[in-house]
Amino acid sequence: MLSRLISHDLPRSRILAVLLVLVFLGLAAAPFLFPGVKALNVAAKILIFIVLVAAFDLLLGYTGIVSFAHTMFFGIGAYGIAIASTRMGAGWGALAVGLVAALAVSLVLALAIGLFSLRVRAIFFAMITLAVAAAFQTLASQLSQFSGGEDGLTFRMPEWLSPSFEPFENDFLGVTVDGKIFSYYLLFVACVVLVLALLRIVNSPFGRVLQAIRENEFRAEAIGYRVVVYRTMSSVLSALFAC
Repeated sequence: MLSRLISHDLPRSRILAVLLVLVFLGLAAAPFLFPGVKALNVAAKILIFIVLVAAFDLLLGYTGIVSFAHTMFFGIGAYGIAIASTRMGAGWGALAVGLVAALAVSLVLALAIGLFSLRVRAIFFAMITLAVAAAFQTLASQLSQFSGGEDGLTFRMPEWLSPSFEPFENDFLGVTVDGKIFSYYLLFVACVVLVLALLRIVNSPFGRVLQAIRENEFRAEAIGYRVVVYRTMSSVLSALFAC
């Protein structure tokens, strides 16, 4: 059952397997093992960067593409939620609208970058993504009426995710259960689901083609695979997961 859940992608050594299990259990119980706002923020950042790195691994590790625009899509996701929440107010609807809008923008940008840039050599593609990311950073800084400029945006989350939300009168395992813990476990579940989805992708026939392109793109092209199409699909998927 567990093997199927992780797409039969088992660790190559028992030591690595034990370490991964310990990390998983530690993150799952982090709010109760390390109570406190700072510890919870660190654990939440670890979850976020796990997804970000796993998405980049699809692009670099499995496809062999170097992109400097990966964090741009990460920022688009954050700005999508923030802008929607400031315009629509706190609520699940604002989160949904912001997420959908961010995914749509990331899809269009990644598709455009891929189709127009992946026909060139890898070093030129890397430089193009660096230029696009720098342009996006400048836009985010200058369009302060939308992005908040260098100060960023301040917005409220839905009631269930706010620190003031305390559904239980008594503590659980010595920890007050509030909206921050709900936010953490929402992030934890999202992280697990996204990583499992990425495992399924890289262990699918599509993932095997990406690895073949990484090893020898000319041979992959010769046996009938359209390298540009597969690289573009990999770039788009990586951007969507990063967002």
